[in-house]
Amino acid sequence: MSHMRRIEYAVAALMLAGCTNLAPRHERPAAPIPTQLPLSAEAAASAPAGAVAPLGWKAFVQSPQLAQLVEQALAQNRDLRVAMLNVQRAEAQLGVARADRLPTVNAGLIGSATPNAASGRQVQSYTAGVQVTAWELDLFGRIANLGEAAQAQVLATEAGRRSAELALVSAVVSGWLALGADAELLAIADRTLASREASLKLAKLRFDVGAAAALELQTAQSLVAQARNTQVQLRRQHALDLNALALLAGGPVPGEWLPGAVAGTVAGAAEVLAPVPVGLGSEVLLQRPDVIQAEQSLIAASANIGVARAAFFPRLSLTGSAGQVGSRLSDLFQTGNFAWSLSASALAAIFDSGRNQANLSVAKVNRDIAVAQYEKAVQSAFRETADALAGLSSWREQLDAQRQQRDAAREIARLTELRYTNGAANVLERLDAERSLLAAEQALVQTRLAEQVNRVALFKALGG
Repeated sequence: MSHMRRIEYAVAALMLAGCTNLAPRHERPAAPIPTQLPLSAEAAASAPAGAVAPLGWKAFVQSPQLAQLVEQALAQNRDLRVAMLNVQRAEAQLGVARADRLPTVNAGLIGSATPNAASGRQVQSYTAGVQVTAWELDLFGRIANLGEAAQAQVLATEAGRRSAELALVSAVVSGWLALGADAELLAIADRTLASREASLKLAKLRFDVGAAAALELQTAQSLVAQARNTQVQLRRQHALDLNALALLAGGPVPGEWLPGAVAGTVAGAAEVLAPVPVGLGSEVLLQRPDVIQAEQSLIAASANIGVARAAFFPRLSLTGSAGQVGSRLSDLFQTGNFAWSLSASALAAIFDSGRNQANLSVAKVNRDIAVAQYEKAVQSAFRETADALAGLSSWREQLDAQRQQRDAAREIARLTELRYTNGAANVLERLDAERSLLAAEQALVQTRLAEQVNRVALFKALGG
């Protein structure tokens, strides 16, 4: 066979490479959730039927101090840094997979000595040139599917990074709001302690002049100790929440970024967080980073089925070399000593004890697992969104009711104090009114925090 005919066959084989793909075609599984989000009748009437414009965290967070803290967390948080490095690693692995589609050309100098039985002397030969060793022709898409799986893994890892970023932003915002609630509760505790210390002084004066019984004095002392205990607990909780926020931020939190005791934190949270736009359709959940990550993992699992199927077919590879040859090193620099070679090999499994079939079964089961994980991710996204939407109006109603209860308790405490001053109420009635007011104030702060954390949860549930 002539050299030209061999080259033609080689070119024909190259043209066939990559023409066959044995992987199943990817189809996104039907979302096992309702087509519309569970909005209240009032919210559904004002919600747009189509998709709404995405709300990034910079539009969601309206406090400059909190925005600076989020920026620091995005730049310094170690978990997010690991997620970014995972993306870089996946991209490097994709480069390795893509490199297998092209031949690896090596330059080399080879010298050999072979004994000649007839003459009893050694025959030396030298070769200098380029070599291609066992370049696989991707006739059945094995290498292409490996590359597709690696590409899907890159996209899945990138989606995982965005999911980690969204979780970090939500955690920082929630932690900052919790820190503000701690400060507000601590301010209430400080006021309560000061008021009870003043009452203790008054009770001691009354006891000293015989106008009060020992029970009244002991009760006042007990309430002062209780207020101090609450104050110490809140200070510890404030320190713990500050430490947790510093861990999320990747470093110490500057004092000027901390929320104040009342203004600008939970009490003024309407200026801290923007309203989250919500549409009617649940298809917006398919754009959540974790859902995208699950879908890309499904694509990678489908590509691996093609890899497993390709193992049942022959694997064709080419080996070739071209360069100067000679029996002496000086011959490598002379003209007329150029030589080349090209060979092909095909390997097919005849007996493998069922290894290829088992690998194919594993790949199919992995694909089924990926389908179930994708459907679970969609269902979890719907559940998280439904929970946040359920709390969107109910927390506001509870906040209004709690505010009314606080106002009523404050008025009761004022009137009871007047009655106690005029001798119309006893000390137990006065203390009971103070306890009710304190509980109402604390409950109001906690309800405000819960309402804002629910808004953060809705922002996260909708994928940012």
